[in-house]
Amino acid sequence: MTDIEIARNTKLENIVEIANKLNINEEEIELYGKYKAKISNSVYEKRKNIKDGKLILVTSMNPTPLGEGKTTMSIAIADGLRRIGKNSILALREPSMGPVFGIKGGATGGGRAQVAPMEDINLHFTGDIHAMTSANNLLASMIDNHIYFGNELGFKKVVFKRCLDLNDRQLRVVNTGLSNEKNIVPRQDIFDITVASEIMAIVCLSENLNDLKERLGNILVGYNKNDEPIYAKQLKAEGAMTVLLKDAIKPNLVQTLEHTPAIIHGGPFANIAHGCNSVIATKTALKLADYVITEAGFGADLGAEKFLDIKCRKTGLKPDAVVLVVTLKAIKYHGEMEKEKINQVSIEGVKKGIDNLKKHIDNLKNKFKLNVIVALNKYNGDSSEEIEFLKEELKKINIELSLIEGWEKGGEGAIDIAEKLVKLAECPCNLKLIYDDDDSVKDKIIKVSTKIYGANEVIFTDDALQEIQKIESLGYGKLPVCIAKTQYSFSDDAKNLRCNDSYNINIRNIELKSGAGFIVALAGKILTMPGLPKIPSAEKIDIDENGNIKGIF
Repeated sequence: MTDIEIARNTKLENIVEIANKLNINEEEIELYGKYKAKISNSVYEKRKNIKDGKLILVTSMNPTPLGEGKTTMSIAIADGLRRIGKNSILALREPSMGPVFGIKGGATGGGRAQVAPMEDINLHFTGDIHAMTSANNLLASMIDNHIYFGNELGFKKVVFKRCLDLNDRQLRVVNTGLSNEKNIVPRQDIFDITVASEIMAIVCLSENLNDLKERLGNILVGYNKNDEPIYAKQLKAEGAMTVLLKDAIKPNLVQTLEHTPAIIHGGPFANIAHGCNSVIATKTALKLADYVITEAGFGADLGAEKFLDIKCRKTGLKPDAVVLVVTLKAIKYHGEMEKEKINQVSIEGVKKGIDNLKKHIDNLKNKFKLNVIVALNKYNGDSSEEIEFLKEELKKINIELSLIEGWEKGGEGAIDIAEKLVKLAECPCNLKLIYDDDDSVKDKIIKVSTKIYGANEVIFTDDALQEIQKIESLGYGKLPVCIAKTQYSFSDDAKNLRCNDSYNINIRNIELKSGAGFIVALAGKILTMPGLPKIPSAEKIDIDENGNIKGIF
């Protein structure tokens, strides 16, 4: 059966019953039908003095284009912990419709390890991303409206971008204001995908409604003729934007197919944004269960680094254990084995690609000082010889390997890692961040690039250096950095899979996200508005005469 058929043939519990498992009463949730709910802002406040549960971060090696199943593994682990009698909960990101209709498909897990209702979650869900898109574009329209009616603030340069939650390369650079109306000022504009927007980052990093409103007001939207910054609050935009986001800031409660509670909230990409679910969701989950399983997007060089250097830095959170997800096909892919052959048995392919995995382990264990276990997302075609070789290689560096068969068996296929995680999470966590707040912006980028990516040096364009100088002169030099880079390689070249020769990281531009509270560095050819593949998943998605959706995977 397909993922959608498995999900549809599984009987879900009423969301009120799921809330009751967390000691949340019906008055503390807002129902979106039988199987979805918003969690009230009061839930965390009422429980903030309760001791936090254990935080387990799921990340991965650099992926293949279709991903390595981090979400499936996260769900299986949470279900596995419940099967051994532990009180667990998931805290995951919500899917963007860009990948759903693009190349990767949905982001609700797979097989027996899914969150549900999967069609709803993968599409409009509770409307969070639509609200963020609307709030973003309201601000954009207020900027141009202000310019139209006299430009009292003296806009000379607009830096705030419009957004859309779909892959559309045609909108990467557009000309706007071409109607020839009096006072209309034509200009070149740029669209981001919503999950890379500053609004998404702000919602995910805000602690409460007041914090959200303040951050929205602090968004840098442009510069005047004296090169002085102009902020959203000068347009009086933050109030209306907050109104649009008043429900979007509340975490969403759903369940796995095995009825484990799951909080799914916020969905920034990790290659072009900070890649973590919301702070509110994670902090709430830690008060509701003994074990919280969360994930960071793409490989550990992106998602985990940003989870640690941005989210943990800002909140004081620390993961008690880290699960590094791998597949044999991804290891062989990063040994530069041809895509068509990575499902074939090849010890040699595993030998050539294992350095990618070992570099991620070294980063997490020795640079960040975290407790690490490797989880193999097992496929039917994986050979015992390949698995044994991998296990022996990891043994040499004192890392345990656990086989997970979550897709086929759900929580039952993750009992081994659940038991190992309970022990691992009891070990002390001595999280060490990669750079200090007081480091210069340039040094922060260099430290991530050399220590985590393994780059020889960092090459900055003149434009990037000028932006860094401007940002530091405005007093934002202490903010963390969010490097936008390809997910397929430690380098900034998506085709450099093995990274066995020396390479540089090329920083072409810098963007200040003053509301979110970080600085984006654009590396290599990375783009903040993806395009659709030649044959997008959208071509396979349909609905029958009875209203049943098909083709989402």
